[in-house]
Parts: sequence; structure tokens; C-alpha cells
Amino acid sequence: MTTMNTAKEYEPQAGGLAVEVIETSSLGDRSYLATDGEIAVVVDPQRDIDRVIAVAGRLGVQIVLVLETHVHNDYVSGGLELARLTGADYGLAAADEVPFDRRPLSDGEVVEVSARMRVRAVATPGHTFHHLSYVLEGEYGPVGVFTGGSLLFGTTGRTDLLGQQHSEDLARHQHASAQRLAENLPDGAQIWPTHGFGSFCSATQASGDSATLGEQKRINPALTLSEGEFVEQTLSGLDAYPAYYAHMGVQNTSGPEPLDLREPVRAEPEELRRRLEHGEWVVDLRSRKAYVISHLAGTVSLGLDGPMATWLGWMIDWGAPITLLGESREQVGQAQRELARIGIDKFAAAAVGTPKELAADAGQLRSTPAATFGDLAAALGGNSQGLPAPDVVLDVRTNNEFGARHVTGAVHVPLYELKDRLGEVPAGAVWVHCGSGYRATAAASLLETAGRTVVLIDDMFDAAAQADVPLTDGT
Repeated sequence: MTTMNTAKEYEPQAGGLAVEVIETSSLGDRSYLATDGEIAVVVDPQRDIDRVIAVAGRLGVQIVLVLETHVHNDYVSGGLELARLTGADYGLAAADEVPFDRRPLSDGEVVEVSARMRVRAVATPGHTFHHLSYVLEGEYGPVGVFTGGSLLFGTTGRTDLLGQQHSEDLARHQHASAQRLAENLPDGAQIWPTHGFGSFCSATQASGDSATLGEQKRINPALTLSEGEFVEQTLSGLDAYPAYYAHMGVQNTSGPEPLDLREPVRAEPEELRRRLEHGEWVVDLRSRKAYVISHLAGTVSLGLDGPMATWLGWMIDWGAPITLLGESREQVGQAQRELARIGIDKFAAAAVGTPKELAADAGQLRSTPAATFGDLAAALGGNSQGLPAPDVVLDVRTNNEFGARHVTGAVHVPLYELKDRLGEVPAGAVWVHCGSGYRATAAASLLETAGRTVVLIDDMFDAAAQADVPLTDGT
């Protein structure tokens, strides 16, 4: 199981300040706690603020200021609730109109947090129109900048989340904002972005785990390309983003409700069968390795060993009833936490146990044949080795992934569109793949429920070339 909510070690900065990094790797985001050893500033906290409070407690510091770089589109913020619980000021852009009390911040405004620590707001529009970055300053000047969705590691935040009609204008702002940071901060200043670690808020794939401004001047397109080149590259690289983003900004602007992680109602086997027969979302949280061996017919595989919340939030009809299936209460609890981060915190039911224990009868149990790209190469050559011969190779990766390189003759339907386009998948046995096997397993479960014969290619796409599977570059 991957770690979804780690806090990195206490990292001393110049001037006696320190920054703690709180990762949410399942969404590709980071939150931060900066401290002078006594008091702390928190930047862009996720909804499950108990993680932030735990860090502050471990360090023995008091949170006095909570800052948002922008109204987030990819997760529900915990900033308002953290400020309420700690009594901290809650700072966000003065231009963002919200119904709750906050400290409105404008370009150039300096917040004297303590005698040894201050924060300076810098207008960096691009990811959003009112985006702010926050320069952390100590006794000897700037030590780093919290860049939110502005300057990321090797890229920038995407510029189309407020609508395609604004994407070019915002891309120009994004370039200017990056240039402004580079001109006004020392090369040694650390960059602490919120997005870019797998988040779809990133314009392109981010690179690296830490960076200084000087390092970014050598590699970041926003700092190496002209405005025109940057805008062209940014707009041409944008791909689809999760459908649930449409709901995040609304919740964050109106003021999110406090987190509720109470355990859902338990569903017995007969109730599970009834929900499955009605076509409800019943999500199997186990690893895909366990899923293919045995699962309940009609369940969807979205294991906690991958970005479960992102893909479930992208595929479901918003507000649809969801039932969680886990091997343990801990798995169900982890799934609740991850889904709450994107505003899904009401569940129809949950159940804990093995597929055999959760089945109303043995007829509900299924298994899924799995293969490698080596097996696909052999099957395309006429030797399917006991597996159904491939009538269709289905690629469920994103448009950009498929456009870069794909199996020759493959049918392309991105996972997030598959449930609504199942009828477009040609007849016959379907061999389905993605980039690693995670999305393909979810796709296989949807196809099985639709009555299709499926073989899951549980393999890295890079292995296709090594196995001599015929590939085509470009769309």
C-alpha cells in the first residue's frame, strides 16, 4: 500500500526558520507548515487537518496564520476549519469573494508573523486570476516562496481550469508571474509548490522533489522560453482533467463543511448483492493483484495502492451512492479520508471481509485473467497460451499518452469516458491496458460487468516495446 499522507522531516532554512512538507501523494499535492520554532504558518492545507495539527503538536508550535495561494480546483481545502479550530488568521486573495471571515491579502502586503518570520504576498496570476504566492522571509531576507499552482518543479500550473476561453490569457499571465518571481527573488530561494507531484493541476508532468529558483531558471519552460513559445507549448500540452474539479472551487468558495470520518453503515451480503444488481458503485479497495484472483461480480476495482479518489471522482455521476469494500476497517477508513479530500464524504454503506465472506452465494464470485505485454505479443502472433485470443486491444490511457505512442491498431477510450462509451468497444475478447495496470484493472471490471470477455494486461506500457508488440508513434 502506498503512503498517502506523509510529513517530511523538519527542514531548517536560513535565518532559523524551518518548513515541514505534508504530502498528499494520492492527489499529487503538498501542504506546508513554516515555523520559527515557536509559531507556525500553514499554506494550502488539505481537508483532513488532523495531519497538520499533529505536525504542529510534534514540533510544539502554535499555528497563527493559515494561507491559501488560490481557490483550489482539485481538493476541498481544510484552511477555513483549521483557522477556526486554532484561532489563526485565515488569509486569501482580497479579490476572491467569499461569504466567511478572512484576512484579505493583496500584492506586496507583508504579514509580520513574528520578530523572526514574515510572509510577503506576491500576485502571480496564471493558474487562477487572483493567485498569490507567498515569500517566506527570515532575519536575513527571503528564504523561499510558496508558489501554489504558479511555478512548479519543471513546469507550471495548468491555465484552463476556469474555462478554455481564459486559458490563453492565463497562460500569458503564468509566464509573466514566473518571470516576476525569478527577477525579484535570489537564486538560492527554495520553491515550495502545492501542485505538480502527479496532480492534474500541473500543465505537464513535474520533475524533481525539491528545487531552488536558480535551478528552475535553467530548466523551467516559463523561465527559458519566450512568452509566445511558452503559451504555445502550454496550450498544446493540456489534456482532460478530472470531472470532479467542477465541484471543488464551489465548495471552497462557499466554505467547506468540517470533515466527518464516521464509519459508514455496514452492509450485509444480501444488501451488497441488491446494490450490485441495481448497478450502484460498489468499490473494491484491495490491490488489483487480489482483485483478479477473486472479486464480487459487478464491483469496480480501485485499489488503495493507486490514485483511487482521483479516478472514482472522475468516473462517477456526482452524488451517486457509493459502497466501499475493504479487507479491513482501516482500508475503509483510508478510503473515506481520501474521498473526503475531494468532497465525497457520504456513503451508502461499507463492508469488510474477503470476497467469499461478502458474497451472498458462490455464483457472485469472479476472477479476471491477467497477462503481460509479452503475452500480448505472443497472442497477436497466434499463440494466446490458453487465454482468449485478442479481438480488441483497448487502451484506456489519457489522450496525451495515447497520442505519444500506442499499440498499433488499438482502440482508445480513456478510462474516465469508458462507462459511457462501452458500446463503442468492438465485439469480441478485449485485452485492456493502461500505463501500469491500475486503470486497466478498473476498466476490466467495468467491461466484465457489461458482459464482455476481458484479459487484463497488468504490465508497464514501457514493456510493450521490449516485448516487440507493434507500436505506432503519434495519433
